[in-house]
Amino acid sequence: MTEDPFVAHRNLLFTVAYEMLGSAADAEDVVQESWLRWADVAQSQVRDPRAYLVRIVTRQALNRLRALSRSREDYVGEWLPEPLLTSPDVAEDVELAESISIAMLTVLETLGPTERAVFVLREVFDMPYGEIAAAVGKSAAAVRQIARRAREHVAARQPRVQVSRWEQQAVVERFLAALRTGQVQELVEVMAPDVVLIADGGGLAAAALAPVHGAGLVAKVLARTKRPEAAGLEATAVWLNGAPAGRIEIDGELATALSLVVENGRVTRVYLVRNPQKLTRLDEPSELAR
Repeated sequence: MTEDPFVAHRNLLFTVAYEMLGSAADAEDVVQESWLRWADVAQSQVRDPRAYLVRIVTRQALNRLRALSRSREDYVGEWLPEPLLTSPDVAEDVELAESISIAMLTVLETLGPTERAVFVLREVFDMPYGEIAAAVGKSAAAVRQIARRAREHVAARQPRVQVSRWEQQAVVERFLAALRTGQVQELVEVMAPDVVLIADGGGLAAAALAPVHGAGLVAKVLARTKRPEAAGLEATAVWLNGAPAGRIEIDGELATALSLVVENGRVTRVYLVRNPQKLTRLDEPSELAR
């Protein structure tokens, strides 16, 4: 008995939805909705199940993204993507790891829904323009133009310097070690002078409501984490979204997922996800595919 194409491609479908939405919970909902639609299809008539399934997921994700973009306008403070625990193997696929990084997903948030869908399907999953056109309801010529604009938009905003995962890992370890001590000067030394910190508490956890700029200010914000009453702070290295990152627990409770952008041996961006609703997928690695 042959495997149902939906089951065979489920990890791919989740990855497509997650990259479009930046939310694992919403991506799971989209995949479930897509399964219900797939169940109603005369599957023997589908010539290319993979392309057909990606089309279904894309349409469902676009609908969800348009609804979410309105609700995110009312979000308390900065909105960051929901982090995923991943295995180190994900980093072997450099393009996939880069596309699911917190930094990239944050950049994708600045695209419109259709632009985001086109960028993800073309640049990450290398889908033909004709298939993308069918998925987003545009002509192939229009999709080419959208893809070009989206590419330029992303290129202008994503980190310029790519580092090896070993360098990333070394800097993350230094950063976490400084965080454990709570010493401002040690934190300053591991960060670039113009570092930016973005925190997401969603109104449910204490977090800076706007980006914090400069190594001195960022270090002071981070040093507060190591306050006397937080004597039970643990900062451990984990793999999040295909890259070395950090998990912070206070008195045994998960409090923060930490993602860093590293350039020239120093941290240039700090992403802190503190909203507890976004910290639910950090115990079991997510299965991603493209």
